[in-house]
Amino acid sequence: MSRADISTYFACDVFNDEVMRTRLPKQIYKALTNTKKMGVPLDPAYADVVANAIKDWAIERGATHYTHWFQPMTGSTAEKHDSFIQPTDNGMVIMYFSGKALVKGEPDASSFPSGGIRQTCSARGYTIWDPTSPIFVKEGTLYIPTAFVSYTGETLDKKTPLLLSMDVLSDQAIRVLKLFGNTTVTKVTSTVGPEQEYFLIDKKMYDQREDLIMTGRTLFGAAPPKGQELDDQYYANLKPRIAAYMAELDETLWKLGIYANTKHNEVAPAQHELAPIFNNSNISTDQNSLTMEVMKKIALKHDLVCLLHEKPFAGVNGSGKHNNWSLSTDTGQNLLDPGSTPSENMQFLTFLCAVLKGVDEYASLLRISAASAGNDHRLGAHEAPPAIISIYMGEELQGVLDALETGGTYKSESEEFSIGVHALPDFPKDSTDRNRTSPFAFTGNRFEFRMVGSSDNIACPNHLLNTIVAGELCEIADALEGVLTKDFDTKLKELLRNIIKNHKRIIFNGNGYSKEWVEEAKRRGLPIYKTTVDAVPHYADEKNVALLEKFGIFSRSQIESRIDILLERYSKTVNIESLTMIDMAKKKFIPAALKYCKELCDGIAVKSGFGIDASIERSLAEKITNLNSEAYKLVQELEKNTADAAACENMLEMATAYRDNVVSTMEKLRKCVDSIEVMMPSEQWPVPAYSDMIFNV
Repeated sequence: MSRADISTYFACDVFNDEVMRTRLPKQIYKALTNTKKMGVPLDPAYADVVANAIKDWAIERGATHYTHWFQPMTGSTAEKHDSFIQPTDNGMVIMYFSGKALVKGEPDASSFPSGGIRQTCSARGYTIWDPTSPIFVKEGTLYIPTAFVSYTGETLDKKTPLLLSMDVLSDQAIRVLKLFGNTTVTKVTSTVGPEQEYFLIDKKMYDQREDLIMTGRTLFGAAPPKGQELDDQYYANLKPRIAAYMAELDETLWKLGIYANTKHNEVAPAQHELAPIFNNSNISTDQNSLTMEVMKKIALKHDLVCLLHEKPFAGVNGSGKHNNWSLSTDTGQNLLDPGSTPSENMQFLTFLCAVLKGVDEYASLLRISAASAGNDHRLGAHEAPPAIISIYMGEELQGVLDALETGGTYKSESEEFSIGVHALPDFPKDSTDRNRTSPFAFTGNRFEFRMVGSSDNIACPNHLLNTIVAGELCEIADALEGVLTKDFDTKLKELLRNIIKNHKRIIFNGNGYSKEWVEEAKRRGLPIYKTTVDAVPHYADEKNVALLEKFGIFSRSQIESRIDILLERYSKTVNIESLTMIDMAKKKFIPAALKYCKELCDGIAVKSGFGIDASIERSLAEKITNLNSEAYKLVQELEKNTADAAACENMLEMATAYRDNVVSTMEKLRKCVDSIEVMMPSEQWPVPAYSDMIFNV
C-alpha cells in the first residue's frame, strides 16, 4: 500500500460512517446517523449493539482499553483508561463493552476546576457520550468523545456549551431562512477551520531551559543578532528535519480522520503552521485538541519539542490560532458566501448584519474568549491583532453596506484581476483583501477570528460566537415574522439599515497596529481590555448574562464560576512563572555572573602586578557587578510581591496584584539578567541562548 495514496488509509483509526454502515444493523445505523447529523437522541435500546460493534472494531485496531475523552476547564483534555476485560468463572477473561459503559462514565468532578460549583467533598460527575463527534483508536485505546457535567447538572467542560450553542444557532438561523422562503433546510451548522501556529526546537536545548519546561516560554533571553527582520523564514523551503516531522504528523492526523491540509514555515525563526480543512465546530474543536496532543508527541520522536505557548520567545512573533468561522446548511449552502452580486443577496446581507451587530454588542465576550496570561504577551505586539475588537469588511462589502445604509446602489468595479503579463492568466478577484491586523476579518465566505491563542481550546470562542449570532438572528426573526409578504422587502431593508447605522462603529478597515487606531477606538466608544484581568470580569455584565441565560448556555452562577476559573488560572500561571524566574536567577544567573566577575577580578590583579592596563576587565566587572546587584534586589522584590499576591483572598484582587506588581517586577528582572547575558562569554552562560534554540533545527 502506497503511503502517498492517502485515500487508502485516511480515517482508518476512526469509527466513521463507512465502518458503521458495514458493522451495524441497517435500522441502528440509520438511527445513529440521524443522531450524528440531526441531533436526534439515540434509542437507549440500541446502545448495547452499538457498543459491541465498536468494541469488536477497536480490538481489531489493536485496542485493549477504552476512555471517555473530555475537555475540562483546565485548558487541556482528560482521559481515564479502562480495559475491555471481564473475569469469567474459570479464572480467564472475555472482552466486553456494554452500552452503559459507552454512554456514561463517572470521573471525579471535584478534582477539576469548577469555580466553586463543586466542593472537594462532592466528587461525583458524569461523562456523557457525544455521538456527533467520531470515536477513534489511538495508542491501543478506544477514545470516546464526551461531555462532562456535575452530579447536579452544571457544565464542567468546554464541549457542552459548544453543543448547546450549535443547537440554538441552528434553530434561530432556520427561523431567518424561512423568512426568505427556504423551507428545505432542517439544520444549520457553524463550521470552523482552525489554523494552528507552533514552534519547534531541539529537545537537548529544551531540557536545559527550566523556564520552557515549567512555563512553556522563555522567561529570560537576550535578543539574537538576527531575528525575523529579513523575512527569510516565512514560506521558506522546509529543512529536512522539519519536513520529516511534518510528514509523520500529516500521516498520523490523516489516520485519525483529521483533514490536515496546509503546512509551511511561519514568520518567526523555528515557527510553523498547520491548517486543516473546515469541519463543523464540534468536530473541529475535538480534532484541534487532538492535533495539539499529536503535534507534541510526534515532535519528541524526532528529538524536538513542540511549543504551543502564545509567546515562547520575546522579540519575535508569537503564535495564534486563526479561527475561521462560517455557517452552512444541511443542503450545502454557505450562508456567509456573498455570491457574485452581494448587493443583491439580501439573505447574505441579513446574516452579515447579524454578525456585525453581535460583534459590536458583545465585543467583551469575544475578547474574553481569547483571554489568557500567555495571550496577553501576544495581542497588540505587532504580530497579532490588537486587544480591541473590530471587524474588517473590505472595500467591496464596505461599499455594499454603505449603499444599503443610504438607500443607494453599489456596482463592483473589478470582476477580474489582470497582472499584465501575457503568459499569466487573469483570474476572478476576491471580494475583499486580507487584513492581518484585524481581530475579526471577513475573508470571502467566512470570518477569521485572529485573536485566539495557539494553546487555546477553540470551544470557548466558538460557543460564544455561536450564541452571540444566535441572539441577533433571534431578534431579526422576531422583528420580521408576521410581516406581510408585500411589506417584507421594505421592512427588511429598514431593519438592516438601522443595524448598519447603529453598529458600523465596529467596522475598521485600516491598520490595527497604528497608535491612531487606539485613539479612534476610544473616540468610537469601543471597549479596550488590554489584559486578561481587564476583560474577564465583564463576563458578568448584565447584557452578557442575559444572552447566555436566555439560550440556556450558562446560568449566572456558572458564569461567575468561569470568571473565578479564568482569574485563578491567570494567577497560577503568573505565580509559576515568577517562582521559576526566582529559582533560575538564584541558582543559575546570579552565580554565573559572580563566577565570571571573580575571573575578571583575578585577571585584574594579575595584570596590575605586571603593570599591564586592565581597564577593559575593570569596566566589564563593574558593569556586571552593578547589574548583578540590581538583579539580586529585584529577586527579593519579586519574592515579596509574589507572596503578597498569593495572600489575596479575593480572586480578582489576586489576579490584579499579579498583573500590576508581579508581572512588572518580572519584566525588570528579565531586562537586568538579559543585559548581563550579552556581556558574558557564551560558554559560561548556564542556559542555551536564543541563537542556539531558534536557528539550530
